[in-house]
Amino acid sequence: MNWKEVQDRAREKLTPVCKVCPNCNGVACRGQLPGMGGTGTGSSFINNYEALAKYKFNLRTLHDVREPELEVELFGRKLELPLILGAVAGAKTNLNNSISENDLVESWLLGAQMSGILAMTGDGPDPSLYQTGIEGCKKYPGITIPVIKPRFPQEQILERIKWAEEAGAIAIGIDIDASALIHRHMSGLVTETKTLAQIQEIVNSTSLPVILKGIMTVDEALLAVEAGAKGIVVSNHGGRALDHCPGTADVLPAIAQAVRDKLTVLVDGGIRNGLDVLKVLALGAHGAVVGRPPSIAAVGGGAEGIKVMVDEFKFGLRRTMILTGTKDVKNVNPRILYRE
Repeated sequence: MNWKEVQDRAREKLTPVCKVCPNCNGVACRGQLPGMGGTGTGSSFINNYEALAKYKFNLRTLHDVREPELEVELFGRKLELPLILGAVAGAKTNLNNSISENDLVESWLLGAQMSGILAMTGDGPDPSLYQTGIEGCKKYPGITIPVIKPRFPQEQILERIKWAEEAGAIAIGIDIDASALIHRHMSGLVTETKTLAQIQEIVNSTSLPVILKGIMTVDEALLAVEAGAKGIVVSNHGGRALDHCPGTADVLPAIAQAVRDKLTVLVDGGIRNGLDVLKVLALGAHGAVVGRPPSIAAVGGGAEGIKVMVDEFKFGLRRTMILTGTKDVKNVNPRILYRE
């Protein structure tokens, strides 16, 4: 099974919510929510893709880089490459019922384990979604990061953190960019924006590293540091929360410059291959988070499909590191990038 075969199988199952386009740029699925598209005009999803596409590579081959170092340590765990599977849940509504929630989580976590990386699990209006991820975490401890919606009342978050601790989670995430998703309010899940004091309460409630997902400005990145978070994900929720957001690659450099030495900086949005991973590392991230590619991989090939996808990322990352003279993913020089 190769990556093209995985994509072809997924296309048959995901149409019409996802056409598995050759260029997954958000154009064909704009406004398709629930589903795989971006909200409203789809511009936030499209901007993620285009922001990365603006960056090109400076080809360099007069050097001694032949076996680049891809391994990295994130949240105390050594990874084969700086890649994390993002929090995806709600297979019935978002993935055309093409895979069960149990099979999605099993594919997600087993695929991550087989690939030597970490995986996030999701939350949603159906209480069973988060619980399915927690059951998966129990089966695959030490690689799982459960991500909780910014629920109201706050006690619901604190309760779910305890479940994650007991299940063997490596860290916990708060999906703060989901604070006003309308379809969640309509389905009974009430979310809210969180104050600095509320984030501090969450951080102080657990010994696990807390990751805030949904940071798009320098000032909020600094607030995350002040609150005691150990990581952030520069993210506009894959273009699914607020229309007309800039692409994450456009805001990443300033955020990374401000807080990179204080916490772990991750980024998602428009990352489709190993070349994109190297781009975001050059822009200041410690690691990349991907959601749509592994969703396609899980539908098209289960855990093995995700392993095929990660191997494709790894091949592209290694090859591009050699062709840009990059020795180590932990020290990527922004000079490897050329921007039009």
